[in-house]
Amino acid sequence: MLTVASVNVNGLRAATRKGMHDWLAERRPDILTLQEVRAPDELVADLLGPDWHIAHAESLAKGRAGVAVATRLPHRAARFGDHHPAFTDNGRWVEVDLRLPDGANLTVISAYAHTGDETSPVRMAEKLAWFDAAGERLAELRRGRRHVLLTGDLNVAHREVDLKNWKGNIGKAGFLPEERVHLDRWFDEAGWVDLARQQAGDVAGPYSWWSYRGKAFDTDAGWRIDYLIASPKLAATTTMCTVDRAPSYAERWSDHAPVVATFAL
Repeated sequence: MLTVASVNVNGLRAATRKGMHDWLAERRPDILTLQEVRAPDELVADLLGPDWHIAHAESLAKGRAGVAVATRLPHRAARFGDHHPAFTDNGRWVEVDLRLPDGANLTVISAYAHTGDETSPVRMAEKLAWFDAAGERLAELRRGRRHVLLTGDLNVAHREVDLKNWKGNIGKAGFLPEERVHLDRWFDEAGWVDLARQQAGDVAGPYSWWSYRGKAFDTDAGWRIDYLIASPKLAATTTMCTVDRAPSYAERWSDHAPVVATFAL
């Protein structure tokens, strides 16, 4: 069994201070992907500890973005998004190649899409360009006859069941048709599998992000914007995919919750 967990930590220093390591000790993932790390390389290694092989794409803009893949197995290769201008130096894409114990090859990606702003054509153009580049890269990786797993905070709710207040967010960034169509193409045309939706069925949620403002967490007024997206053969081995929602507001160590899946490989 292989366990993969992905979470937007909203700052790794803050997350570890608030209790992330307690969750890690309980979950014990084999692969951990992080978004919004917002820390330099040496601090990421110190905060996660010596048991991990880490590939971290740090943003050149201090205190922003940053993505990482941490694994128990050593990496065969790591790439930091330099293959496309939409990813270069912005801390929003890192991919790692692994050889699994059964001999299979797996590429794991940690990704963090722009939030976007419906009032700013420039910001939205940047976000849509990022999704174009991500789609191209996913297609390239699929051609390599390997398992591929895209993880991370994509800042898009795909369907109405993926956010509590979908009517109130029509026309807002994160739920625009021009954003959502990328996920339509990945799932409906290219055959990528949204593991949380596959496992949960056609139900509301399971949400993975709740604003710190107001009573969003207490009333479960969330968004499902954090994903594990698998190539079809990998998806067929999935035995579980769930969101580790904190028991209470006080026990949260990020405004996002981890998405966790297990695979029978």
